Amino acid sequence: MPELLEVRDVVAGYGRGPAILTGTSLTVRPGQVQCIIGPNGAGKSTLLKAISGLLPVRSGEIRFEGERIDGLRPDQILRKGICFVPQERALFPRMSVRENLRMGGYVIDDKKVLESRIEEVLRQFPILRERAHQRAGTMSGGQQQMLAMARTLIVKPKIVMLDEPSLGLAPKIVQQMFEIMHMLKDRGMTVILVEQNAIMGLNNSTWGAVLDLGKTLFEGPAQEVLADPRIKELYLGKAKAAA
Repeated sequence: MPELLEVRDVVAGYGRGPAILTGTSLTVRPGQVQCIIGPNGAGKSTLLKAISGLLPVRSGEIRFEGERIDGLRPDQILRKGICFVPQERALFPRMSVRENLRMGGYVIDDKKVLESRIEEVLRQFPILRERAHQRAGTMSGGQQQMLAMARTLIVKPKIVMLDEPSLGLAPKIVQQMFEIMHMLKDRGMTVILVEQNAIMGLNNSTWGAVLDLGKTLFEGPAQEVLADPRIKELYLGKAKAAA
């Protein structure tokens, strides 16, 4: 199966600071739920920002469907079919749920198509329909995360990238987040997930990749990655070093 997304030896960092990604490589195939794990500071979130165009690539290349996308603006990458849901959710807190969904489709020029997709999303998420006129900032953390993930459906992307979707949420809400993630996959989207909880992330994925110090250490089927003794050594070793 051909690669949908290829990251090749990417080096990237913030401003004039040191490189966070120091030669990261990654391959993503269509239909996968790919979980990226690694200790704090490994470069997981930085990688998603580089793919989405929020962070410039200093060297290396990123290809989507065979075409280089490093150097493109975030809106251009979104139009090509890659949607990024950041850790901070990036909602407009003073806008209503419906207005946030509308902003999620700002790259859609046909307003009738946009409104049709908003209605489709509201049918799929009854709680969001109930709160369609409520300000996003007044909803619970779980509801806000649901809105952030549901908003990706507006543009019908080929890849959805989720940065720590379970962070700070109650276990019951976390389960709902992973159910939404599987729904995205069932609708034909490929999901790239950054998750600090390695066991939870890999158990909800088909493929896993392990980052440390800005490089990909290894990748493979999720359950094989989870069972690899290097995982325990990587996490426990970091914990001991910090103690």
